[in-house]
Amino acid sequence: MATQIFTLVGVLIGALTSYFATAVAERAKFRREMATRWDERKLDTYIDYLTCVKQIQRAAMEAGRAREQGRDASEALAAMEESENRRSVLFETFILLSDTAAHTVNQQTWELLRTARTPSTGTAELRPIPLVDALNVLHDAARSDLTISSSVTVR
Repeated sequence: MATQIFTLVGVLIGALTSYFATAVAERAKFRREMATRWDERKLDTYIDYLTCVKQIQRAAMEAGRAREQGRDASEALAAMEESENRRSVLFETFILLSDTAAHTVNQQTWELLRTARTPSTGTAELRPIPLVDALNVLHDAARSDLTISSSVTVR
């Protein structure tokens, strides 16, 4: 009778050990899947946000060139405003998913928008705005956040 009890206790201990090992493995797998899912979402948000900023910059420079050449800048300014509207909405998602240097990019983008909206400005006034430097800082922060190692900096 005692051997049957020892056997039963051994089976019970084995079953509990197996259950806990499986539970721990499943929990770790779930955490990895969630981290991967959020990293994919973060990457998409980084790309969308930075694309909008670059579109704003391109449209602002085009508006400045149009003014310098005496052409109508309204089409470029409309494209700039459309990109700004998308960037503004994306910023909320961006801040929810990451804690990076996006505020500096926002400030530089707003300065670019303010300068581009001023009717007398051309590309000469737009060039000194240090948006590219702020974007480089944001790129580095994004790489760090997504654990992507890279020594390349875009200038």
